[in-house]
Formats: sequence, C-alpha cells, structure tokens
Amino acid sequence: MPPAASRAVDNLDDDDYPAYTMGRAAEMLGTTPAFLRALGDHRLITPLRSIGGHRRYSRYQLRIAARARELVDQGTPIEAACRIVILEDQLDEAQRINEELRAHGPRPKPSA
Repeated sequence: MPPAASRAVDNLDDDDYPAYTMGRAAEMLGTTPAFLRALGDHRLITPLRSIGGHRRYSRYQLRIAARARELVDQGTPIEAACRIVILEDQLDEAQRINEELRAHGPRPKPSA
C-alpha cells in the first residue's frame, strides 16, 4: 500500500474526490452556500458528507455547479438550469461512449 502522503496527492488528482468544503466551494464559484444547497435540493449535485456531517464537493461537482450558476445568472430559473445541466451531462456521456465505440468497435456481449 502506498504511503498516506502519496494517497493524499493521488486524491487531489481525482475529479471525484470530495476535497472542498461548502464554504470553499461557494467561494470558488462566487456564490453562496444556499445556492449549493439549492442545487442539492434539485438533485443536480449530491455532496458527500465528512465524518462530522459537513458537505464536501469534488471538482466535477464544482464544474456542474458553475454551469448551473452561469445559466441562473442568464435568467434561467434554477429548476430549469438544473435540468439543462443534467441533460448536457447525459449528452456528453453519450457522445463519449459513441466515440469510444467508433474507435474500438462494439464490446462483446457477455454470454449467459
């Protein structure tokens, strides 16, 4: 097993590692903790909880929240902004899968 210091550095390179507190995430996005809570209420992002119960956000979640904030700043209601971001994320994933399939061909189906 790698030393703890090495694992900590690896975690910081992980887009899904919940490295940011709510206060720090809000500061980085130029928004309020209430905005982040609203995104959670609308199920756009679900922060992980620390042992003490505090919300923690990943870089991936911050990118999603930043896109939602951009739409809200343009006048889109938060509910609609959350839905748009979810659909954009699903489209990006579908396009990534399509590119992978084009590059490597279809995956063999598992036999029953």
